[in-house]
Parts: sequence; structure tokens; C-alpha cells
Amino acid sequence: MAKTATQRPWEKVGMTEKQFREVQYQANLELARRDFWHFCKILAPDFYLEDRPYLKHICREFQDFYESKDKVLIINEPPRHGKSRTAGLFAQWVFGKNPAEKIITGSYNEQLSTTFSRGVRNAIMERKASKDRIVYHDVFPATTLKKGSSAANLWTLEGQHISYLATSPGGTVTGFGATLMILDDIVKNYEEAMNETVLENHWVWFTNTMLSRLEKGGKLIIIATRWNTKDLSGRAIDHYKAIGVPIRLITEKALQDDGTMLCDGVLDRPAYDLIVKTMGREIVEANYNQNPIDLVGRLYNLGFQTYKSLPVDDKGQSVVEEICAYVDTADQGSDYLCCIIYAIYRQQAYVLDVYFTKDGMEITEGEVAKRLHDYKVNRAFIESNNGGRGFGRSVERILREKYHWYKTYIDLFTQSRNKKSRILSSATWCQNNIKFPIGWEVNYAEFYGDVMGYQKEGKMAHDDAEDCLAGIYDRTGRGNLFSFT
Repeated sequence: MAKTATQRPWEKVGMTEKQFREVQYQANLELARRDFWHFCKILAPDFYLEDRPYLKHICREFQDFYESKDKVLIINEPPRHGKSRTAGLFAQWVFGKNPAEKIITGSYNEQLSTTFSRGVRNAIMERKASKDRIVYHDVFPATTLKKGSSAANLWTLEGQHISYLATSPGGTVTGFGATLMILDDIVKNYEEAMNETVLENHWVWFTNTMLSRLEKGGKLIIIATRWNTKDLSGRAIDHYKAIGVPIRLITEKALQDDGTMLCDGVLDRPAYDLIVKTMGREIVEANYNQNPIDLVGRLYNLGFQTYKSLPVDDKGQSVVEEICAYVDTADQGSDYLCCIIYAIYRQQAYVLDVYFTKDGMEITEGEVAKRLHDYKVNRAFIESNNGGRGFGRSVERILREKYHWYKTYIDLFTQSRNKKSRILSSATWCQNNIKFPIGWEVNYAEFYGDVMGYQKEGKMAHDDAEDCLAGIYDRTGRGNLFSFT
């Protein structure tokens, strides 16, 4: 009999509907055994959705890490985005793949760690209550809990000695070794994150207690919402880099660079903005965008003043005295070009625009020239150290040739004063006299994060933004509107 378009799928392969459904069912289970992402989808289908690509990415990283020779995986992810849930499902999947694995998990206190452990244990113990719902036992029927092993924080699979231990900082792990260690959110809250003693204790516990329990060839996973540069995640990154151990690092930001959210279904922009208003931007930047900001030791700890509109006289006429620009050119490939355009009134600087980028000179020369023209800048101060003079000449040429603009005086100068000392000595004046437009923390987010994270002590990765602010002080706060040369 010829096949027709009306044939059903099972008829096309010569099966009954029941046979066809059973084959599909078994294929689904086999895929879940092989693929961690699919395992998560069939056990928690309401959360692990195809339109949440970040979850698929994390699941793929978990599995690839497990199947690779890598030893350290660090995941930094915003709250409520499924990192702990995924870690729990991963522990289940690993036991299904190899019941001989020995897992230690740690969280900030015994209660949370036990809750994590109980979730893994209960999933393994669960039996089908509805024929339409797939449970762990359907996927891995051979992985079962040992009879009499019922403790929530210490239990064993059938045929094994000890399979799982849940602990926390200060808890004991004596006599137990791990082939897989998962440390999830060791820092409890803001108070702990800002307590140097607590952070140090976490590190001592990790290095002296936990690492000694990791067996040869064992794997370590650290999962965290970031707080501080000295939290466990941050110190572990620095430690393993220093000793030359490769790290598989996954960093997810709630607010993406293009202004979109990591996952609107979990946290949309209105909800995020409300969190910012409630918690404060510094904490949100750390927790949700993985930009740890150490409040103690910040140079600009007073913050910066903001303005809604430029100053005017009683007739509503502008009283701005001059429009200036200060440009710190990129010395090296990793440096930022920073160009701040600002209006001067009574020796205060009202920032009009910030251009902060790692783009090459083929882009930045034209972009700076355009901004000098668009903002009708009277005077542009361009640091000419290390190639800056050539950059300045190019900007001037573009201004004249492309825009036919001759009203901006280009002041090329060599900066001879120590950069760090300039930044430190100008900080108080900058906070009191440089005013940013309302919303600058969003509109100039990368610049904002760099400035507000700058520390009084230690070597920072970048200081280009801060150098620009110090330059505005040199030219405005010190009453010096002339070239250094």
C-alpha cells in the first residue's frame, strides 16, 4: 500500500502507536543519560527551556568539564538564575554516570549545605507517581540509595562506602575523600563580604581543610555570586593562575553590555532596575554583574556629584565659561582611550560626554574628532606621551579636513608627573567639583565601574579613567588652563 500524506508517524515506520511512543520514550531517556542539558530539560522542563541559551551553555560547560582533564571550574552567576539548581542536578547526573563517585558539597552554613544534599538524595530516591512525569529513577534505575542510609548530610549509594558529604566553613570532613567537590555560595551576605576576617577564614578552610580532601585526579567546582575581590571565587582565580593551573571560568552578567538582560524570563529590566534602587548599584554590580567592588579602600568613596541641567543665570541664559575635553590616549593594547568632554563654570566641571573604549586608533581618532566638533569644544587637552602626539595631530587634521572646524584649540602636552600620585591627590577635589549627568552610572557603565572600583592601594588593571579625572583637576581645579610644555 502506498504511503500517503495522511499517514501517522508510527505508520510510516511500521509500528503501532504504543510501540512508537515507547521507542520515543526510551530514546529520550538514553539522550538524558548521555547529555546533561537534556537530563535537566526532562527533569525540570519548566525551568530548562530552549529559549534560555545561558542555561544550555552552563550545562554544556558542566558536562565538558566532567569529561575533560580539567581540574577547576569556577562559575560566577547572578542570584536566582539556576546555578545551585544546576549544580544539584549535575551531582545527580554524575552519580548516574558513575555511582562510585564521591562528592563533597559546601555552602555558607550547615543548613543550606544540608538542603542541597537532601535535594540530591531525594531525587535519587523518588519513584514515579505519574506515568506522564519522568523521574531520576527512570533515567538511572541502577543508581539507588543504600538501605539505612538516610542522613540528609551524609549518605551512601548501594554498593559504595560513602558517597556524599555536605559541609560548610568550620564543619568537619575528616575521614572522607572526594572525587568531585562543589562549593556553592560560601559568602552569606554583605556583612561577611566586607569582613576581612571572615574572608580569610573562608580561604584557610578551603586551602587547609577542603583541598586536603580532594583525591588525586579529583575535580573542583566553585559556584558563586560575586561580592568582593577577596571572596573565595576571586582568591581561587588568583591562586590557580599564580601556580599555573588552568581554570575553566564562566562569568554571566544579568545586565549585558548591549543593555539587554541575560534572561528576561528570570529577571527582566524593570525588575533589575528596582533591585538597583533597593540594594544600591555597587552591590548589584557585584552580585548581578560579577564586578566585585570593595567598599573599604575605594579611592572615590564619597561618590560624585550629579546635575540635571547646566547652570544658567536668572534669565535662563547659559553661564558656561568654556567647553573643554581631556583625552588620555591608549599607551598599550590593553589600555583604554578615555575622552571626557566637560563644561566649566566657577572652576567646576560639568561632564557632557564620556568616551571610554579599547577600540584602535583607526576608530578613535575619528570618533574623538567628531565629539570635539559636535560639542563645540573650545580647548582639547591631549596627553602626548607614547604616541599621543601623533594621535592628537590626526584628530586635528580630521577636524579641519572633514568638519572644517577651526574653533577647537588642540593642546598637546607631555605629562611628567607620577600618574598614581596625581590620581590620589586629586580625588577629593574631583568628588566635590566634577559633576556627572544624572544616570551616568548606566549611560557610562563601563567607565563608572572602573572609577568606582579604583582602590587607594595596590596595582589596578587600568587607571585611564582616573587619569582623565586627575587631568581635569590639573586643568580646572588648579586654575591652570595652559599647556604643561
